[in-house]
Amino acid sequence: MVVARQAFAAEFDHGRFFLASPVLLGAGAIAWFRLSSDPPPTRLLAWAAAFVLVFLLSGVGRVATRRMALAGLLVVLGMFAAQIETWRAATVVLDAPVTTTVTGRVERREGDDNGRWRYILRVTRTETPALKRPPEQISLVARAGEPVAVGGWLTGRVRLTPPAGPALPGLSDFAFSAYFDGIGANGFFYGTPQLLPSPVDSVELSAKDRAMAWLYGLRSRIGDRIRGILSGDTGAFAASLVTDERRAISNETTEALRQSGLAHIVAISGLNMALSAGICFVGLRLFFGLFPGFAQAYPTKKFAAGSALLALTAYYMISGFAVSAERAFIMMAIMLVAALFDRPSISLRNIALSALLIILLSPSEVLGPSFQMSYAATLALVAGFAVWTRRRPRESVFFTHPAMKPVMFALRFFGGIALTSMIGGFSTALFSIEHFNRLSGYGLPANLLAMPVISFIVMPFGMAAMLATPFGLDAPFWIVAGFGLDLVIAIARMVSGWGGSVDTGRIPEWYFVIAVVGFLIWGLMLTRLRWIGAVGAAVATLVLVMLPAEPAPELVVSEDGSLVASLKSDSLASNRERPPDFILGQWQRALAIENQTPPDMLDGEALSIPKKGEPRPRLTPRQQREARGMMRGAADSTNNNGFQCLKTAWCVTTLDSGYIIATLENAAYLGPACDVADIVVTPVRLREVTCRSGAMLLTGETLRRSGAVEIRIDEQGSPVVKTAYGSLDRPWMRHRAYDWRNDSFAGDPSPISDIGG
Repeated sequence: MVVARQAFAAEFDHGRFFLASPVLLGAGAIAWFRLSSDPPPTRLLAWAAAFVLVFLLSGVGRVATRRMALAGLLVVLGMFAAQIETWRAATVVLDAPVTTTVTGRVERREGDDNGRWRYILRVTRTETPALKRPPEQISLVARAGEPVAVGGWLTGRVRLTPPAGPALPGLSDFAFSAYFDGIGANGFFYGTPQLLPSPVDSVELSAKDRAMAWLYGLRSRIGDRIRGILSGDTGAFAASLVTDERRAISNETTEALRQSGLAHIVAISGLNMALSAGICFVGLRLFFGLFPGFAQAYPTKKFAAGSALLALTAYYMISGFAVSAERAFIMMAIMLVAALFDRPSISLRNIALSALLIILLSPSEVLGPSFQMSYAATLALVAGFAVWTRRRPRESVFFTHPAMKPVMFALRFFGGIALTSMIGGFSTALFSIEHFNRLSGYGLPANLLAMPVISFIVMPFGMAAMLATPFGLDAPFWIVAGFGLDLVIAIARMVSGWGGSVDTGRIPEWYFVIAVVGFLIWGLMLTRLRWIGAVGAAVATLVLVMLPAEPAPELVVSEDGSLVASLKSDSLASNRERPPDFILGQWQRALAIENQTPPDMLDGEALSIPKKGEPRPRLTPRQQREARGMMRGAADSTNNNGFQCLKTAWCVTTLDSGYIIATLENAAYLGPACDVADIVVTPVRLREVTCRSGAMLLTGETLRRSGAVEIRIDEQGSPVVKTAYGSLDRPWMRHRAYDWRNDSFAGDPSPISDIGG
């Protein structure tokens, strides 16, 4: 006990409480976001006042009590930061898919590899129909027409949909991130959007809006300039390193970078910022060193640090303000400012300070993979660097011989890449599994091959190209940088061909929490107490391996009901011949199932699907009997390894548990489907909430509120249902309960498990 008390005292004496402050602040933000409803601000104020009172009333000698009160206060402050960011965002999210005419101003734009353009549009008008709750900002894809410059005005007929929720319960909620990004809807233009010569409505832009428009316009012009010099994926890759515009990179190259563990190069993160600032800092110091008199008379290190800080700021301003760039900018800026004041540049304190700033400014980012993976890698690297510097170096005459200097330089360089790749890979593996359900097995050799190219060819010549751009002399430098990027793409494709990418499936939430806490204890503590974290994570891993796996669902349903899949041994059998890759890919990684079985199409005629506004057609008694017969035949088929479908009408399959599943594209077949199936799914927003037969009914309306669904049949033969959403009483979910007919928010629906069945 005494030893433990001494160890804790040593930790606090080394300032470890300050290092834990962003963890406490982030824990408060996460707790606030995970609540089922917004807590009253008065309650948070009361808790904050209580912790302040305990801190003030505790004597100086009660150090532990004061620290506990301060820890509680930091948690409450994290909750306050989350509440304030939510109020500040106040994003209006579209409630349901709609076709309308939109007029708005182009805030940002980005092209893709197919010649399409994605615009972020500031909406000023909607008509035919005019939306009662129009989003202020939307993301639209134009498949035709000349690109419109940032600041231009567009109008056109569009199809809008709300931001996607989780593809399965527990997966990433894109509606959450869209809410805090200010994006209220996604969609596309029908045909070519019309460019307006001048604003339809008189709109006065603020100074901030004009400045942002200029910055985004500059960013877009730089990207166009780079892609004009370098064609194809090479130019798109180069532009992404400068402006963070990644859509122009082809899907094949993007997937190769992901599978090879080189996707971090594309994102403007610590690597890009560190290389750009480091090249500027070291280059200027070497340049000043050519003039010994000047170098001895003036603080050239501070001049180099200040210049690197200016270059870093310019890089951040044209990078699009992505959170990875924001984190990297803050961290590098703190390090350069530390150099200006002759303080240590690389330290855990600088990491903690940058994390505090980001959590206070954007607490929602704490839940995102970019924040978690970047800080995990940085924490592990700095902690590993500290351990490395404390080692006892072994002197050897052989290794210090002048002839061995080139060899030792190469060994240190590649050894450093290998060590940092291993540390970075191991530290981010847990978060990669949690957020992407995927691991790259060959990240180490890929980084060993690619990082020298990035460090010595791409970034130096890319930086020289940016400096030469105002004079129109950047093309030769970009050609050399493009040669390096071609090598990186070739390395990514070669390594991805080895097949090292593994779909891991989902991990339990309890394990993720314990493992993260263990990692933080190991990384932040200095004494032997750090091994408590490693032991805790190891024990949790052992328990995870020994415990039986959670039963897999037998049926998964997308949030709009259009895609349904049953789990058949090692395959996902879907009800669509060409399921959307965006949803299916997430299902395959989350369930660790690679194969997909398309449906068998049956011969027969089906009723036509009614157009919007037309009444639902009714089947004659003969048609109902025929439909029931065909559905029963499909369910009883001995070779039924998946869905059997009548095109534009219905699909039927039988689960391994014996449950019969029917999906309806045409709601006219609802009656026969309810008579035959145990579970009926349709994307049509019906008024019915149950089948008369007692079968479970999932419609577009119920799924709109519940989100994606997964179902398994337990040992008693009862369906166990998991939904992506429970309560809808959070700002980024509330649009799902909106009823446009009476312009109000309905109460939460009954759980799907209570509907029928």
